[in-house]
Amino acid sequence: MQTVRIGVIGSGFMGLTYSEAIAGHAENCRLAGIAGGSRAAALASDYNVPCELTPEALLAREDVDAVVLATPDQFRKDLTLLAAAAGKHVLAEKPMAPTVAECDEMIAACTAASVTLSVVQTERFRKITMRAKQLVDEGKLGPVQMMRTVSAFPLPLTTQLFEERPWMGEAGGGLFMGMAAHNTDFLRWITGRNAVRVYAQATSYSDLPEKDLSVMAQIEFEGGIMAQMWITAELPQPSLPSSEVRFQIFGRDAMLDLENFEYLDLGQGESWERIETPERFDYLKEPKSPIRLFPHRNVIQQFVDAIREERPPAVTGQDGRAAVEICEACLISARTGQAVSLPL
Repeated sequence: MQTVRIGVIGSGFMGLTYSEAIAGHAENCRLAGIAGGSRAAALASDYNVPCELTPEALLAREDVDAVVLATPDQFRKDLTLLAAAAGKHVLAEKPMAPTVAECDEMIAACTAASVTLSVVQTERFRKITMRAKQLVDEGKLGPVQMMRTVSAFPLPLTTQLFEERPWMGEAGGGLFMGMAAHNTDFLRWITGRNAVRVYAQATSYSDLPEKDLSVMAQIEFEGGIMAQMWITAELPQPSLPSSEVRFQIFGRDAMLDLENFEYLDLGQGESWERIETPERFDYLKEPKSPIRLFPHRNVIQQFVDAIREERPPAVTGQDGRAAVEICEACLISARTGQAVSLPL
């Protein structure tokens, strides 16, 4: 296959993101059509591609080889099953699905249909995180022993988010899983280890109806690596500095501290060294910024390359499942008050 023809299901902010990445940034692919959502017709018109009234109609097109599922997570299992039945490759936004059971259905359907299933995990494809991964793999830190990750947002921002995207409060993995699927995948990816045990507490302190807006978890990884994860969307103003998507990795010999959009620092010996400072952009006002689109372009490219070369993608369905599994284990642990052993 020389050119992979990709349809996008979903026309919101991420539908726009992947339409732009496919049409203007990734190689050996083209945008073939759009379906789903109230903005589908306008988005399709912007890119001069067909707009189909239903996802089923898009999946029935002979000029569509693959689809990106830029939809709320509660719809991704059914759409993946439809895509697999139609012989289309699937790239699902994260979290892959709200539950491990649904992830398993998606994996089984794509395996049976011999189509590629990949999951969006942009944390693996940012310049700053790829540099951190390189340092870990080169042994700069020595053996990794501990990790800590925080994603924290102020309550006014969360309130605005639910007003603009009411579907986020509907059935599905909720805001916690939408945020934590990034963090859990990063912890697995940076160490190359699977989680084996989770203990967590979860609650919501605010008046918002969404459950589990604040979660604290202790996660044990293979090899005795300890990790802490704190996800909250209800801090008071002005929130915490450098806490939007922050990771800290502690090795025997050195440590890394990084915030996705601010810095990557290496602590070694008696001092800290600034390794990387990302280019800045306005996330909401510049959705088509090449800086913002860099990781999304890479997500699309690894998907396209896997299809063309008939090999597994860089981020597999099993990877997507593993991130959901840690998140689901957090919620089970919080409900039961007990540590949860993995795999589920």
